[in-house]
Amino acid sequence: MDSHALDLALTRITHQILERNRDFSKFGIVGMQTRGVYLAQRITSKINELEKVNLISGTLDVTLYRDDYRNAFKQPKVQITDIPFDINEMNLVLVDDVLYTGRTVRAALDALMDFGRPKSIQLAVLIDRGNRELPIRADYVGKKITTLRNQVVSLKVSEIDGEDSLWLMELEEGD
Repeated sequence: MDSHALDLALTRITHQILERNRDFSKFGIVGMQTRGVYLAQRITSKINELEKVNLISGTLDVTLYRDDYRNAFKQPKVQITDIPFDINEMNLVLVDDVLYTGRTVRAALDALMDFGRPKSIQLAVLIDRGNRELPIRADYVGKKITTLRNQVVSLKVSEIDGEDSLWLMELEEGD
């Protein structure tokens, strides 16, 4: 995906969110660290522009909620969580870049519950690559692709990487 295709996918997700959510008085968007944060900000901006509202998005880090953080990381790199609104009784949209096994989303749900009790949580992902290990599905998907387990989906966003693009790469043996 190039920057134009990425923007089209986010616009499509935004319109799908607007079709399902009409009341923005108890509505919030939370992006998952790292690249989901920037996607959430872009979706929030599109909603604000289209609906003439003034939503702000939150940021969620799930590092310490992951079921593999003690095994996978030598020293986990904990990032910022900043949810600048009370999530109790809110309809939330959780935004991530790639949905794969479902384990990161499960961790995010656990983390959100420590902040309160939302009325509902919807999931928006730019890419659904299949191969789920947990029964988790996205409500909004920019693009669905079929991948093998030895492949990696890599998103670049201009805020971090200087460009917007999405790549599918194969891992070398030993990676």
